[in-house]
Amino acid sequence: MDQLSPQALNRATLARQLLLDRADLPAMTAIERLAGLQAQAPDSSYVGLWSRLRDFQVDELAKPLAAREAVRMTLMRGTVHLVTAADGLALWPTLKPVVERGFLGHYSREVAGLDLAAIAEAGRALVAERPRTRAEIRAALAPRWPDADQPTLGYAVNSLLPLAHVTPRGLWGQTGPAAFALLEDWVGEPITEGISLDDLVLRYLGAFGPATVRDAQVWSGLTRLKEVFERLRPRLITFTDVEGKELFDLPDAPRPDPETPAPPRFLPEYDNVLLSHADRVRVIPDGRRVPLPPGNGGRRGTLLVDGEFLAIWAIKGATLTIESREPLPDQDSIAEEGARLLEFVVPDSEYDIRFGIGG
Repeated sequence: MDQLSPQALNRATLARQLLLDRADLPAMTAIERLAGLQAQAPDSSYVGLWSRLRDFQVDELAKPLAAREAVRMTLMRGTVHLVTAADGLALWPTLKPVVERGFLGHYSREVAGLDLAAIAEAGRALVAERPRTRAEIRAALAPRWPDADQPTLGYAVNSLLPLAHVTPRGLWGQTGPAAFALLEDWVGEPITEGISLDDLVLRYLGAFGPATVRDAQVWSGLTRLKEVFERLRPRLITFTDVEGKELFDLPDAPRPDPETPAPPRFLPEYDNVLLSHADRVRVIPDGRRVPLPPGNGGRRGTLLVDGEFLAIWAIKGATLTIESREPLPDQDSIAEEGARLLEFVVPDSEYDIRFGIGG
């Protein structure tokens, strides 16, 4: 089998994540092709799409979210993702065990002795009436389960049911509480039987490959995918990485020349490309920790330089600060891209871009 260097893996993944060249795609098509976008921070997906799509405008995402054609919900790794409504309905049945397992692992002591099925059904009745915040859910359930840990009641409903994060939260420039509705009610379509594991793996490889079995498991949160890869082996091609681990890929997926230039890219918080592999050396060669800042998103994140995570960025007012451990190469190109980012985030302002050295 051919061996792929970290640089070759980097360029292949960047190409599929639309980070080598901005794509001329509708936002909804891109979200589907990317197998969703990480979206804990409500505004982060706007910057994620701006970095990937040519001439992306806020309304290209805000309108589908308001029309309920796209939705934020808990899916892969038990984390919030932005997906098309159709993908949300198909992915939930397959990834529900991941979300439940994460909840039970974190709250094992708090849920001991509780009838979780009854809690879920009571929660279903509440959110079927109208969208509710987690605080409203737990306050409504507390009289029935007075001895239970109240925050756990809210998280139980959030983890055991397919819930959509409702707007206006998630619409650029708007605020609102984190409130939830039943996914089927919110998008007006029933949940499907679920995407097959075979199709899920194929979509992962299309968005993040070449990849190992372990990579796919880390991305999805699912376990025991080796048998799925073995079943798919006749439809895939294989490589090895520099450590000899077997990598799987789609035969016709892009694998650019490793020397293909990778322009600077400003990524939002929790961007997919940094979090979707067990071995992150293809984008984080020095093993640094991916920052997970709080907030609504869209004003801080990470910077790829030559395809590697080398700096963090933040916008305060109309000032963009870029902080790295060492002086960055080609700061003119980074500043040009930074100016475009500022024009997107805070248009019609007098901008300032500052480079700094820090941890």
